[in-house]
Amino acid sequence: MPSAVRTIGILGAGRVGTALARQALKAGYEVLIASTRPQAESALIVELLAPGARQVGTEAAARDSDIVVLALPLGKYRSLRPETLAGKIVIDAMNYWPPIDGILPEFDRGSSSSEVVRRFLPQARLVRTLNHIGYHELEEQGRPPGHPERQALALAGDDADARQAVAGFIDRLGYDPVDAGELAAGQKFNAGTPIFGAQLRHDEMVSLLQRDSLQAKAAE
Repeated sequence: MPSAVRTIGILGAGRVGTALARQALKAGYEVLIASTRPQAESALIVELLAPGARQVGTEAAARDSDIVVLALPLGKYRSLRPETLAGKIVIDAMNYWPPIDGILPEFDRGSSSSEVVRRFLPQARLVRTLNHIGYHELEEQGRPPGHPERQALALAGDDADARQAVAGFIDRLGYDPVDAGELAAGQKFNAGTPIFGAQLRHDEMVSLLQRDSLQAKAAE
């Protein structure tokens, strides 16, 4: 249940990971951050950029967290150990950026990048979200429930209970969660879509997701 989520583990201590850590701390969560950087460097980054979070190893972040967020460059997804994330609720906040990641053929097939990640992490309860908002906006645009300027964030995943837990997390971060359905729907907010990078209210987000679904059906 969403109310049972107390600890957030973030894999990645870059701009996205540290911004998310700060926002989660403000929302009252305990935050664990794991990084592939050398321990001393990672500890300094966490101390300076996410004070209040704890720097831990990847296995500890996965084991001791209720929700684990993948905030790594997508090209590093194969550095993860699938068994470490088995059974965990995992948010995929990664995007495919060829100029940074290089050309990765497995992601050039028209599907959501999260579907590729799920095949690598088959036992994780994967939910795609937080990928279509910039790290600056994540901190700056959060608003309390009912605020007229509150923005929406879409989420998609095959596990309904995992989606519910992640929706509760998004709500506490200051955004209206919009459930897009199964993980394949994550391609509706890939880079290059009208949703990606847009500042949308709840009704606007729902409308765009529905329009995309209707267009897809018409094309069948």
